[in-house]
Amino acid sequence: MTEQTMKLLRIYTDESAYVGDRRVFEYVATAARDSGLAGVTVLEALLGFGHAAQLHRKHVLENDRAVVIEIVDSDIKLRAFAISLEQVTDIGLMTLEAVEVVGGKSRQRLP
Repeated sequence: MTEQTMKLLRIYTDESAYVGDRRVFEYVATAARDSGLAGVTVLEALLGFGHAAQLHRKHVLENDRAVVIEIVDSDIKLRAFAISLEQVTDIGLMTLEAVEVVGGKSRQRLP
């Protein structure tokens, strides 16, 4: 099995963030699929805060958890996708890091 070095784009937002009438994480996941990226995983965090230092967590009356969106694909595709999200105001930090894909079914979709 050949190993592939790819990139992981990690996008931080929160559950209550919207783009129009859609949640940011739904908007990003749909945009990633429409852009032909290999796949997206959306993770809910137990607790988190960003530059505003506001804690995001699950409350009894309201859910405002921190959300992390992870996308693995080529460097070029992920950088272009990140640029396409610049108009989305409720996206927090976006990071890009090297990952090594060593197996799995989704590996076949990667370049």
